[in-house]
Amino acid sequence: MKTVLTGDRPTGPLHLGHYVGSLQNRVKLQKDHRQFILIADAQALTDNFDNTEKIRTNILEVALDYLAVGIDPKQSTIFVQSQVPELTELSFYFMNLVTVSRLERNPTVKEEIKQRNFERDIPVGFFTYPISQAADIAAFKAHLVPVGEDQLPMIEQTNEIVRRVNRIADRAVLMEAEAMVSTVGRLPGIDGKAKMSKSLGNTINLGASADEISRAVKKMYTDPLHLAVNDPGRVEGNVVFSYLDVFHPDTALVAELKAHYQRGGLADSLVKKHLEEVLQDFLRPIREHRALLAQDLNYVRDMLRIGTQTARAVAATTVDEVKDVFGLGRF
Repeated sequence: MKTVLTGDRPTGPLHLGHYVGSLQNRVKLQKDHRQFILIADAQALTDNFDNTEKIRTNILEVALDYLAVGIDPKQSTIFVQSQVPELTELSFYFMNLVTVSRLERNPTVKEEIKQRNFERDIPVGFFTYPISQAADIAAFKAHLVPVGEDQLPMIEQTNEIVRRVNRIADRAVLMEAEAMVSTVGRLPGIDGKAKMSKSLGNTINLGASADEISRAVKKMYTDPLHLAVNDPGRVEGNVVFSYLDVFHPDTALVAELKAHYQRGGLADSLVKKHLEEVLQDFLRPIREHRALLAQDLNYVRDMLRIGTQTARAVAATTVDEVKDVFGLGRF
């Protein structure tokens, strides 16, 4: 049984973009893989240290989302990163194997530094988070790590570290990871931006109420040149059709709607009506399951404690093996 390592930063509730990009795949993977899912609260501190309350309160929110979509704690180990100190210890050892110039060349880090306008005022924790991610992956000897294409440099850097440890040991102590790149396209934000993002406020959360779903669909970006009902409309780049492609179970109906829209005579409001009905039906059971789980947060906390204990035991074994490689035996 292959091991999978995946997770999320608890900076807010999860949304439809998370579901399409990773959550639905995790539900499938847990049936025939050993899956570890980390709630990366320590990593979230790298650019949220001035708002730690946001991270603390969202740990349970993310856990609720996991359970509501069907991630089963009997099949997947869900744990809190900061409560597994072995990951921090492993990161510390790995730091001796990576140069500053190598971190500066990491395309993912370069892009995220640019997005955050850090310039040279880069928090060291943020700058070195590829090493932290490498420790997360290596600690559980993950065979598979689901990522987007923009995260491929992280897997490459992880495997560089793993190979170096194995060369020092002259044996395979750690496992090289394989990236699992999603074949599902990224779900756009409701405002037409390429990415659905909590920070941009263009999401539909998994726990969204019926009114919130309705308001979000009404605000969705369509074709700005489709000014009158009889005007031919474009479906490319039209957010409503992008969502219909993903969530509507009747592909023939979606194809018919597209053809009608393109030749003219179909109002945006009618297309949005189809989408709202689909999203209401899709999110209702998730919302109701989530609300039920939220009535017993002690169950959620216990689940996280048990998962974290399991994760610590696995990570501790790996740390002991790495310490032996570096001659850091016990006294």
